[in-house]
Amino acid sequence: MKPRHKRLAIIAGIVGAVGVAVGLVLNAFQSNLVFFYSPTQIVAKEAPTSRTFRLGGLVKEGSVQRNGTEVQFAVTDTAQTIPVRFTGILPDLFKEGKGVVAQGQLRDDGVFVAREVLAKHDENYMPPEAGEAVKRAQQSNEKISHSIEGAKR
Repeated sequence: MKPRHKRLAIIAGIVGAVGVAVGLVLNAFQSNLVFFYSPTQIVAKEAPTSRTFRLGGLVKEGSVQRNGTEVQFAVTDTAQTIPVRFTGILPDLFKEGKGVVAQGQLRDDGVFVAREVLAKHDENYMPPEAGEAVKRAQQSNEKISHSIEGAKR
């Protein structure tokens, strides 16, 4: 084999190895990517049922039910509500009416099974995605109520 052919074979091997490494890294990145969805988006069937994602909003008042380490509660963005089931220890700051982000999967029956629950840090904090979802839902509710009032007149 000529020296020129050896160099080309080495270069082709290096390019092939780099290509395989990049492909593996991109595949790992894509499989670990976790998206955020609001209850309104989940009800609109925008969220996947077979992949892990994050659900965010407010813990609905009066919805928390504890049975040992299993907790059932509802997350709302003031427009829609999604039931959540979690087994484990909740964060100390988890309270009704406060911001929460849960990571898990949506079952076919519409119940979100959370593997992890995150609560807000302090009185002024809400996850940015959850805050935006609540704000959009409130604006949508205001538009609906204004159109209803206009129709009554």
